[in-house]
Amino acid sequence: MKTINLGLQIVPKSKHHHSYDLVDAAIEVIKAAGVKFEITPFETVMEGPEDLLHEVARKAQSAVLEAGAEEILVYYRMQIRKEADVTMNEKTEKHRK
Repeated sequence: MKTINLGLQIVPKSKHHHSYDLVDAAIEVIKAAGVKFEITPFETVMEGPEDLLHEVARKAQSAVLEAGAEEILVYYRMQIRKEADVTMNEKTEKHRK
């Protein structure tokens, strides 16, 4: 299965919990999944097989709700190529030197 990039932003709404703590629950799910990822101030970008990344994203959403969010807004951004893999390094490596 081809490698894709999936950017995931979960915006939790809660009257009783700080949003950063709720987002941390999603990040823990992503860390535990064993996929390559990068955390940015606005989203977490994952790299791997599309089906697996969708599964991880769904688990991350559930974790935020289970951690106390009353509602979540979820935004996905994906890059998928028909015949080739997509990697984060091809987009960012030259800027890390």
